[in-house]
Amino acid sequence: MAATEPGRLSGRHRRPPETRVTYREVVAIPEFRSLWLGQGMSLLGDQLAQVALAVLVYTRTASPLATASVYALTYLPPILGGPLLAGLADRYPRRRVMLWCDLLRALMMAAMAVPATPFPVLCALVFCVVLLGAPFSAARAALLPEVLEGDRYVVGSALQNMTNQAVQMLGFAAGGAAIAVLGPYRALALDCATFLGSALVIVAGVRRRPAPEREDGERPSVWRMTRAGARLVFGERRLRTLVLFALLCGFYVLPEGIAAPYAATLADGRVPVAVITGLLMAAMPTGTALGAFVFGRFVTPTGRLRGMGWLAMLTCAPLVLCVVRPPLEGVLALWVLSGVGGAYQLAANAAFVQCVPPSGRAAAFGLVQSGLMAAQGTGILVGGAAAQRLGPEPVVTLAGVAGLCAAAVLAVLWTESRTEIIAKVRAAA
Repeated sequence: MAATEPGRLSGRHRRPPETRVTYREVVAIPEFRSLWLGQGMSLLGDQLAQVALAVLVYTRTASPLATASVYALTYLPPILGGPLLAGLADRYPRRRVMLWCDLLRALMMAAMAVPATPFPVLCALVFCVVLLGAPFSAARAALLPEVLEGDRYVVGSALQNMTNQAVQMLGFAAGGAAIAVLGPYRALALDCATFLGSALVIVAGVRRRPAPEREDGERPSVWRMTRAGARLVFGERRLRTLVLFALLCGFYVLPEGIAAPYAATLADGRVPVAVITGLLMAAMPTGTALGAFVFGRFVTPTGRLRGMGWLAMLTCAPLVLCVVRPPLEGVLALWVLSGVGGAYQLAANAAFVQCVPPSGRAAAFGLVQSGLMAAQGTGILVGGAAAQRLGPEPVVTLAGVAGLCAAAVLAVLWTESRTEIIAKVRAAA
């Protein structure tokens, strides 16, 4: 009988198996439930408003560029003020920042729900509502690792992601029918109520915490914190790679921005364009929810990090097949598959948390969030302009090709960066 290789079969030297946290363990944490519920409530109202806006503009103008431009308006404000406002969550208590953002947004949505509100004022209020989402999202993202530690954070993020995608799917799929019944102003009033509900949930379920302490004991200005966050995010190779993974969404979110004109090419008179638009906009969130469930529940923490590159390529590869102009069922299947690949963002988010110190977490998350919004808004605007000339199907195909090439390059870069992060994940476990 051959001698046993030292360290291979000995329990003393064998690496312990990685444990996987269950969704039940995460939901059992009261503070997480409050953050989870509040986010879901406000997001549902937002999706109804987005569908109403997209269908209304395309019905009036029949212009893919105008539709994409108005849809992109919900992405662009954080580019201007998001990085600066996100630093508020590192300067002040994060719970307080979230509450003020919810209350101010509810007040502005109430003004928007008044039919007599002039259109320029309405646009300004939309801009401000979206802008306040930046400090709210940064505060919530920075608070979540304090509520959920270790792999609970990844599973909790997966659960939030699934919920967000399911809410988007519900809001987009039912949005056209709901707007037809409620009308646009009642939909805005409903969005106001969801912000108030989110604020009440935060007051009742999230405990007070002081502002994050800094190592030097100072409380620098918001501008200084923003600059420090930018140096942190872009001055470190691993973080730069993770940020580029996040910005990849600019390619695979593009089809949502031109869903209405794409739906017009698929309509055959039997199904209204508004219904097809909602189905198309719901396809990717559906896939992402499915991918997040499998990725968060059945894949080990290190397995998620190793699979990031392949999943990132999966987000764009199915879009290339739109070049063959498949029927509605085929387009939905391809877009759902693209959404499944979007689950790689969970691993990228967890790796980002591992590399960023808590005192600068909100500013770093805010910068990345603003970059995400910029990438999505820019992709939608470019896609709308291109669809005006080429048609929606070729534009979606080109976005898939460009995104697939970018994802392949990032996958190669990631193999050089992931070793140290995997070691940190194993040490934390």
